[in-house]
Amino acid sequence: MRQSSLVVVANRLPVDDNIAPDGACEWRRSPGGLVSALHTILEHTTATWVGWHGVAGPAPDLPDIGGISMRAVPLSEDDFAHFYEGFANSTLWPLYHDAVEQPTYHRSWWDAYQRVNQRFAEATAEVAAENAVVWVQDYHLQLVPAMLREMRPDLLIGFFMHVPFPPPELFMQLPRRAELLRGLLGADLVGFQRAQAAHNFAQLCVKVLGLPATDRRIAVGDRFVRTGAFPVSIDVAEMEALAGRPDVQTRARQIRTDLGDPKHVLLSVDRLDYTKGIEHRLKAYSELLEDGLVKVRDTVMVQVAVPSRERVEHYQILRDRVEREVGRINGEFGRVGEPAIHYLNQPFDRAELAALYQAADVMVVTPLRDGMNLVAKEYVAARVDTAGVLVLSEFAGAADELEQAFLVNPHDLEGLKRSLIDGIDCSKGEQAHRMGAMRAHLREHDIRDWARDYLTALEGTGTLAESLTT
Repeated sequence: MRQSSLVVVANRLPVDDNIAPDGACEWRRSPGGLVSALHTILEHTTATWVGWHGVAGPAPDLPDIGGISMRAVPLSEDDFAHFYEGFANSTLWPLYHDAVEQPTYHRSWWDAYQRVNQRFAEATAEVAAENAVVWVQDYHLQLVPAMLREMRPDLLIGFFMHVPFPPPELFMQLPRRAELLRGLLGADLVGFQRAQAAHNFAQLCVKVLGLPATDRRIAVGDRFVRTGAFPVSIDVAEMEALAGRPDVQTRARQIRTDLGDPKHVLLSVDRLDYTKGIEHRLKAYSELLEDGLVKVRDTVMVQVAVPSRERVEHYQILRDRVEREVGRINGEFGRVGEPAIHYLNQPFDRAELAALYQAADVMVVTPLRDGMNLVAKEYVAARVDTAGVLVLSEFAGAADELEQAFLVNPHDLEGLKRSLIDGIDCSKGEQAHRMGAMRAHLREHDIRDWARDYLTALEGTGTLAESLTT
């Protein structure tokens, strides 16, 4: 069995199973944000990725992907229903996103969460070389650090939370709050997107576990667990290169033509999720149409809503509501051949997304709560012409960095409407000033800088970080 000095542990492997025309199963990189971020880094070293391969049943033997060894962890249909759809996405996800939807608690889901986390920890212990660095990712696997430390105390264990980490008054609702905190404290370094999340974590360790803690470190027995904010980013050079391709630029022009060559194109790209503020956005745009402040002939909105967690009831209900509202708006304000909103409930490849970004005059990214939101950063990176406007929720982690965006409270419909109008009316000169400043920031804080900062903090010496990012 191959053992690696660096092991990434995440709920999903960086592959999607695709059935070829001849019936053969191919394994490819999947398009998720976490995968895109980490693959860029790991391709520079010998590493192993531990995760689920996406199909219920036994774990298959997988080929290396881009030089990264794949270790699949099996999940049964019951595991998927209770661990993933249940505790991870019907209990933790809504709670960690300000309880936008009411979290659901079932004891059987917690049992499944423990069981699957143990399975991930055991698989990781098998593939990790002596004194290896292990980097555990996100809310699905919060028990893995402590489980792994008990099995392999020689390992250097990092954990990174990609989603928001809630304030104590929300986290305290969890029936298994102490166990989750102890699970995270098995790590040597617990990283978050924002400093406030690290503060929330420290407060909870004091309140629930009675541990001495500051926002930078927590005393656990005879050792210290370090914490900090490490805002995740994107591969800026990759997006710039994609946006600069002649075929992508041609496609961007064609998109505007297909939309009827309006004066203004507003674009939103989201997973179909209740945290993304899609319904608030549609209501604000509908009211602008009703007030006559925007007209269908001059302005069009494109809403891309990538399918997400379609077996979870909350998401089924959301899809029905969004599609009903889009239909109402188009029925009331659209014209023959001129819909007010172009709604696309489908995934897009990277080239098509880059073309959409370049075709959009105003990018509207208004989640109710988001750990970071890489779409906002992708839009900025794609605007190699320094044109375009970003309207960004102040409740997205990206708002801490992209300060030149039009920042907005998505719960404030009047404020959201004003920001949309301000974006539409923004002069070319102001667009260039704002976009230029945001692009400069992203070039200095891309995905490699994120990895370097986190791994240097975890490792101390920076040796591994430099080997991964040079």
